[in-house]
Amino acid sequence: MNEKTLRALIEAGSVRKLRIIADGSRFHVEADTPNDTVTATTTAGAIKTWSTLDTCAKWVRGMGLGVAQINLAKWTPGQRRLHL
Repeated sequence: MNEKTLRALIEAGSVRKLRIIADGSRFHVEADTPNDTVTATTTAGAIKTWSTLDTCAKWVRGMGLGVAQINLAKWTPGQRRLHL
């Protein structure tokens, strides 16, 4: 779900929970809506990722949310990203 649509759902109060998920050395955001769990995407449709937790948290805060659950189970800060 792109940023514009996700922001509209947040403003409408439809996002029940938001999670920041670590995967390797990158972070992405998942949101629980009444019907589904969606992942934040770019306008091109790729998963929106951040290289640091603070930039991801700033994005979440900028979306109008002050609470997010952080999942660091798969976080490996020293891992380099694979370029395919």
